[in-house]
Amino acid sequence: MKALTLALWQTPYFPTVAEALQRLDETAAQARAQGADLLVCPEMGLTGYAIGPERAAALAEPADGPLARAVARIARSHRIAIAYGYPEQHPDGGRPFNATQCIAANGHRIGHHRKTHLFGDMDRAQFSVGVVPSRPFTWRGWRLGLLICYDVEFPDTVRALAQHGLDALLVPTANMREFDEVPLQMVPDRARDNGIFVAYANACGREPGLRYGGLSTVAAPDGGCLARAGRSAGLLIATLPPGVQK
Repeated sequence: MKALTLALWQTPYFPTVAEALQRLDETAAQARAQGADLLVCPEMGLTGYAIGPERAAALAEPADGPLARAVARIARSHRIAIAYGYPEQHPDGGRPFNATQCIAANGHRIGHHRKTHLFGDMDRAQFSVGVVPSRPFTWRGWRLGLLICYDVEFPDTVRALAQHGLDALLVPTANMREFDEVPLQMVPDRARDNGIFVAYANACGREPGLRYGGLSTVAAPDGGCLARAGRSAGLLIATLPPGVQK
């Protein structure tokens, strides 16, 4: 198992999906040029998070839909894996799921998760609760897992995933400035308590009624901070060394 270099994309949301995909393409190229193997984007990063139930439903797609195919093309073009958030169409016609999936550098879908802990009235109005526990996947010898934002704040949720031999947890996020204790304290705590790396990729900027806090963080298995962003947009690069004692 070789070292794994992550790029966390701390970004505001974009007004259209087309613009988000264009910026993702540019950012993937930049991340690869800086040596990253995997780019982690914020929660609902391609559509916006605070978009309302009607727009969330209108933009919802299956896991293998047009958004997935567009991200796969970007991943193949720049030879980088991408973990991104999107509204996933409900198979039974209910509210979409707040979902994330990871696409490998060859364009294959390798990991998927539906948010199991919805935060606040807006989240519950827009999305259905994911009921299937997140499952780890293996890529380049690393055992990786996916959670979304509020999910990581629950110790039992992280522990259940970590017990499957997890090496690193990827967490697309849309955390507000009122909750800085999550990246500053909870994320390092979850890493230390489970002996894993935790990469927490947050949004920045604003959406209606919300101000995102940035502070994207990569925490080490001992609870130390490998890297942390400020409040502004940018790429946070961190290399995870292999064979870290758990």
